[in-house]
Amino acid sequence: MSSFFVKKKPVRAPGTGTGAAAGGGGGKRRKKQTEADGKPRKKIVSRHNEEISSDSETEGFPEHEKRKKGRNEEEEIEETPQEKKLRLAKQYLEQLREQEEEKAENEAFGQDLVAGRLEEEVMEQKGKLQRLLAKDLQPPDPAEIRLLRGHQLPITCLVISPDDQHIFSSAKDCSIIKWDVASGKKLHTIHGGKKGTEDHHVGHTAHVLCMSISSDGKYLATGDQNKLIMIWDPASCQHLHKFTGHRGPVSGLSFRKGTHQLYSASHDRSIKVWNVAENAYVETLFGHQDAITGLDSLSRERCVTAGGRDGTVRVWKIAEESQLVFHGHDGSIDCIQLINEEHMVSGGDDGSVALWSVSKKKPLALARKAHGVRGEEGLEQPYWISAVAAMLNSDVVATGASTCSHSSSLRLWRCGLGFRSIQTLFDIPLVGFVNCLKFSNAGDFLVAGVGQEHRLGRWWRIKEAKNGLYIIPLKKASASDAEEEPSKDP
Repeated sequence: MSSFFVKKKPVRAPGTGTGAAAGGGGGKRRKKQTEADGKPRKKIVSRHNEEISSDSETEGFPEHEKRKKGRNEEEEIEETPQEKKLRLAKQYLEQLREQEEEKAENEAFGQDLVAGRLEEEVMEQKGKLQRLLAKDLQPPDPAEIRLLRGHQLPITCLVISPDDQHIFSSAKDCSIIKWDVASGKKLHTIHGGKKGTEDHHVGHTAHVLCMSISSDGKYLATGDQNKLIMIWDPASCQHLHKFTGHRGPVSGLSFRKGTHQLYSASHDRSIKVWNVAENAYVETLFGHQDAITGLDSLSRERCVTAGGRDGTVRVWKIAEESQLVFHGHDGSIDCIQLINEEHMVSGGDDGSVALWSVSKKKPLALARKAHGVRGEEGLEQPYWISAVAAMLNSDVVATGASTCSHSSSLRLWRCGLGFRSIQTLFDIPLVGFVNCLKFSNAGDFLVAGVGQEHRLGRWWRIKEAKNGLYIIPLKKASASDAEEEPSKDP
């Protein structure tokens, strides 16, 4: 803090001269500063506490300060145009240098992000990306499981929108309902029609067996027992188009990820390829020896199917016009889902759950009697596996069965490294036929479509079951809990 001295001035009477001009009480202050010998002391004035008006910056400054400020202004005025240009040019170059350094830092950071994402995509395409999420999952609180009621008959299929905001479901009542995940409310209902009204009813008039939504959320496809495929606008639920060509019930639908190419499977044993954006049929593939009961696909130009009682799982390479055949179940294979581009999970009425690799003809891991058995001693039969789901690129899968028990209708599993083993994580108490399962895209919740009957038939009925959608939150362990729990990897 700077300070300066003011020259001695004679003491004036209060209210007169400069003392009065400086403000009331100026004379009194000078009297207090006078020593006993009558000589005034030197006054120290601090610049720190001065209040300077914005109207006059130099007002109240001593003369030598004003002169100093005037000299600085003269120096600025005396700067030649060339000197000014040089000074501004240096400032501009310095700004450019700082901007380039900042840009280089941002580009390096961006390149690291892109490189990491590209590496992840390559691993995903090769089927080597396996996010280990199962170790953090905990059983949900039954009080937090929500039940959405709206369909009159058993739920048969469902999909979740790419942004996880909506669920689309269908049932044996031929209707399609759009749900809001947050509130659980119905946003729109496409009512089913009566048999024989196909010519003028906009919608399904037979059991809807399957549905799929494109990865950009632009198209929703549904297939029914009347051999029809309907295309809808998910936002408005308006009907867009109808595909015909299958000679049996349409039992499987899947949009190729990142495209509008649609694969369909049917009880007529064929796979058909469609271009939904152009409302065009592409080709038909044959190979299965029995009704196809399940179908799935990801981003590669291929799809996987479950062949029902022909006992095979098949991988269809569309571009190469070839197929790979896999054996492993002892009964009808009723459901299948891809975990990543190289691995898949399937379930059948033999009660087993199988993990597969596209490079191996036999299952990598097989869990028999995955949901237990029913019947009297000596006549036990395993509960059918009626639905499977996989959390994409992770080690978590879910299976649903047809049980009357509260303990094992829905079960979550942990896949070992390389998908060479499968272990039970926990059960979720539901009653009825779990006909469809879907994990949310973010992995925050699981949706189960439950009914009193199996989606493909009426072999038996569970009266105490409720036809509806169960939204199950997936709870994750805290960091401290995860550290305390030992690893269970084989």
